[in-house]
Amino acid sequence: MIAPGGYQQPARLEAALAALARGPQTVVAGGTDVYPACVGAEPPAVLLDISRLPEMRGIERTADALRIGATTTWSDLVRHPLPAHARALVQAARHVGGVQIQNRATIGGNLCNASPAADGVPPLLALDAAVELASQRGRRVIPLDRFVLGKRRTGLGADELLTSVLVPARSPNAVSTFLKLGHRRYLVISIVMVAVVLDFDAQQRVTYCGIGIGACSEAARRLPLVERGLLGVLRKEVRARAGQLLEPAAFAPLAPIDDVRATRAYRLDAVRCLVERALGELAEEAGA
Repeated sequence: MIAPGGYQQPARLEAALAALARGPQTVVAGGTDVYPACVGAEPPAVLLDISRLPEMRGIERTADALRIGATTTWSDLVRHPLPAHARALVQAARHVGGVQIQNRATIGGNLCNASPAADGVPPLLALDAAVELASQRGRRVIPLDRFVLGKRRTGLGADELLTSVLVPARSPNAVSTFLKLGHRRYLVISIVMVAVVLDFDAQQRVTYCGIGIGACSEAARRLPLVERGLLGVLRKEVRARAGQLLEPAAFAPLAPIDDVRATRAYRLDAVRCLVERALGELAEEAGA
């Protein structure tokens, strides 16, 4: 059981950071990862509930970025009018468990839990997102690929909280999509996830390409060879160019495994198919 005095629910961020500075705490927001882990096991001795910190929930859009508070739920993301280039994140939000889970689970918890199959990581990687971390020592911002390090491993210090996710702004031409492969449509752990973001200039040439792949490594990975190879390509030529780029070397950053859901070979084949499909769909969207 939780030790006497082992549950805290601060009302301000400063109080939460002060609690973390006093010693290790198990941080809980929506609780959708923490509480299932307690089944058949002892609960954490000390819980720090950050679900009522007003500074950490909400979505703010500025000229430079989209700031998403760490305790923003997936349902919040679905309901908020996000820009077109963040559509992949909204699509991923609809795949996080069922509606009950989406109403409680938070974007920060998804990142801090660092599951290889976390639905939120591939779209945020493709969007070139960063995370803001806070402690009594100050604040720092680091790219997401330097925060999610592997299975259940992050760059979060023992005295730090992830306070927000920062998504860079894109041009009005930017588009994105998220594709998830599982044994059924919803309420399933992913076999493969693919998120793609494309931005275009006035001449419809690719100015940015981000590709995030999940469930194929200890942490989601990008495909830099493909991303670089598409820069400057005309939108109408993206599908053909992608076909040339999606060779075995392009998938070197990935390290899929054989498990009960799929084999390594199947995952690699599925990644190639889904990336090609996503790029083709974005290149041929209505109005392009």
